[in-house]
Amino acid sequence: MRQAIILGLTLLLAGCGGGDRFRGGSGPSGGVPMASGPINQACLASDRKARSRALCGCIQAAADQTLTGSQQRRAVAFYGNPQLAQDTRQSDSASDERFWAAYRAYGERAERLCS
Repeated sequence: MRQAIILGLTLLLAGCGGGDRFRGGSGPSGGVPMASGPINQACLASDRKARSRALCGCIQAAADQTLTGSQQRRAVAFYGNPQLAQDTRQSDSASDERFWAAYRAYGERAERLCS
């Protein structure tokens, strides 16, 4: 069950799932924070139909608040290889465990900011 939740979160973030929930409000993103960076670019380049500039920008803003630049670059690899996320999560390496804790915090923040 835990694996399914983690994989689901990874796919949600990696796939830039969502919809038009950012329409309305003030400004181009409907009041949702937006940023540009490596996660935003990977999100926009993904093949998911539901991706949007607003959602990808919001996910990047969450990354900027919780991940270092090198952690963001590492997370971008999950877009093309979701199995890599699973392997990282299950790793016994101390550095992978630290990264995964930061990545989970990022995912939680992105859910709060971008939902």
